[in-house]
Amino acid sequence: MVLILDAQYSTLAAVEKNLLPYIEMQEFKHNLDNISRTEAYLQFYQRYPEIKWAFLAHMVSRNAGWNMCDLEGKWLTQLLNKEKRNLLYHTYERANWLIFHDAYPQLLLYHYSTKMHTPMFHLLKFFHVSQFMVGEWERFWKDRDEERLLVALIINEQNVIQKPVILDPLYKKKVFHTFLFSVHERLHNSYVLFPTVHGELFGASVYGFNLVDRRIELGKRLASILFEKALYPHFYQFAVNTIHTGSRYDYEQYLQPIPARITPELRQAFPVIRHSIHQYEDWTSIRRIKKQWFTSRLRHQHPIRLTDWYKRKKRSLHRGIQLKNFFTRLLRDKKESLGRE
Repeated sequence: MVLILDAQYSTLAAVEKNLLPYIEMQEFKHNLDNISRTEAYLQFYQRYPEIKWAFLAHMVSRNAGWNMCDLEGKWLTQLLNKEKRNLLYHTYERANWLIFHDAYPQLLLYHYSTKMHTPMFHLLKFFHVSQFMVGEWERFWKDRDEERLLVALIINEQNVIQKPVILDPLYKKKVFHTFLFSVHERLHNSYVLFPTVHGELFGASVYGFNLVDRRIELGKRLASILFEKALYPHFYQFAVNTIHTGSRYDYEQYLQPIPARITPELRQAFPVIRHSIHQYEDWTSIRRIKKQWFTSRLRHQHPIRLTDWYKRKKRSLHRGIQLKNFFTRLLRDKKESLGRE
């Protein structure tokens, strides 16, 4: 709920007071699950293409969807038990819910600022948005620097999830500091994909996910790929012509040859989770803003065209799971044989 600060709230105009609960209601409505979030980002971007982060958020949210659905697909159900899969789902879901909870009021206040022809960003404090972003939105309203706002929103979102997700004791112990997570990253099995309807995949692998600097760098690299002049029209074509179900098949239906559907749709696989935040904290009060977040040069250390690489990685993962199952059965049969003796 919006925290009403009596002294500040009393100074607001009537139209501003009415706007606060409406924005809160819209955020709650569209933050239902990964499907509703992903669609909300795209609808906003189609109306305000100058806010490039909204399209980046849409495409990354699509990736979060298929990562969630993979947990109930053919292969990961053979590799991970139900408890581990549920924990991973909650990790993805919590991070994506928190980002939307923070970002969507910002987008809506930009919308109302354009409608009223006056900046409304002083209302961001009622939604616990960082002072960093209040300043960045006010700056954007004056100078219209689209690239700076894009980077600022990347910086903000990654800091928003750092303490409540990445550093949360449960997720830290059970997810980010596990041997499986470490191996998964080192083998570059975590990646963000941007597909086209022509069967090509572009993107970048994820490494050092628990470090905020690495995630900001990744976000900037992904943005540079997404908005690359020759590629952007193809990504946008995919986005507007492909219904987001959360299944990996949303991407793979365009590959050649077309693989079988092996992951469910998100709303078939997972229930809606109700989230809450008991204590708000402006991340800028505990973490300094680094100059390098804005100024560091982008480096694509690996090719961004990932179609063939993706197919090889997928085959490798499946063979690894099959091998793991083979040795598991072999050990089980040996134990049973020794038991009979």
